[in-house]
Amino acid sequence: MEVQAQVLRIINKKSNKEQRRKNVTRKVFSRLEMLEGAKSIGVGAATIALAGAAVGIGNVLSSLIHSMARNPSLAKQSFGYAILGFALTEAIALFAPMMAFLISFLFRSHKKS
Repeated sequence: MEVQAQVLRIINKKSNKEQRRKNVTRKVFSRLEMLEGAKSIGVGAATIALAGAAVGIGNVLSSLIHSMARNPSLAKQSFGYAILGFALTEAIALFAPMMAFLISFLFRSHKKS
């Protein structure tokens, strides 16, 4: 009888350890899934900036057309300013995908398979 009780205690200890290990693995996997979700949200937010850059480029070019229509004698000067505004807005449009790629490929969560 006593031997059976000792065997049962040993089995219970092993099962408790195994249960704790399973709980830890579940927590780790849920954290990794949360990190993957947060990473996807970050990539989506970074690519939304492309829409803002498109609106900015449209504003620059529409302002150029309006200024040329109002004062054709300043067309050369306004064209230079429009090209500068276009270049700066396009730089923002290039930074957005760069950040999206950095978020998606550089910040990797390490899953053990």
